[in-house]
Amino acid sequence: MATATARPDEARAGTAAICHPHPQHGGSLRNKVVTMLERSLRESGLDTVRFNFRGVGQSQGEYDEGDGESGDLVAVAQWVRRVRPNDKLWLAGFSFGSYVALRTARSLAADALITIAPPVGRWDFEGVAMPECPWLIVQGEDDEIVEPQGVFDWIETLEVHPTLVRMPETGHFFHRRLMDLRGAVKNAVRAWLPPLRTEA
Repeated sequence: MATATARPDEARAGTAAICHPHPQHGGSLRNKVVTMLERSLRESGLDTVRFNFRGVGQSQGEYDEGDGESGDLVAVAQWVRRVRPNDKLWLAGFSFGSYVALRTARSLAADALITIAPPVGRWDFEGVAMPECPWLIVQGEDDEIVEPQGVFDWIETLEVHPTLVRMPETGHFFHRRLMDLRGAVKNAVRAWLPPLRTEA
């Protein structure tokens, strides 16, 4: 597990747990989209936690079709709430990780959710309880893994629409667009940020 702390003069009373892409397709906490997402949130003042799902890197266990991975995120969230009881809990993820973050956001009563390239059409999004917190979706319009129009159509079916950022000429892995992703996330979540941290 990797943790990062915001600069003390900008630290906000919030911690974001960030989920990585599919474990069986090379996903890990070192994924470049995951690390850029972490950077954008840290620069916004949040503390962050990146972790490997079961069976990835030094993590024990084996891939579990999203169920065990959701349990992994719940365990991380419980740890965050134990060590930072006064923090707002943010959840974030990329691709498969965004599906895991979404399917746990409501049960964990997350304070904000960020889903990058959610794999609509590849996983069962129909049975997921939608979150009740501010929610950002970032989707590349030239995504070669996730069908962009499928994501846009799915959003239209939701009772409450999340904030959507469409990135033109952007594929699934945000090649040459990582700095644009950083700016998009920082701009979109600015109004949701918790107050400055007061404790030492």
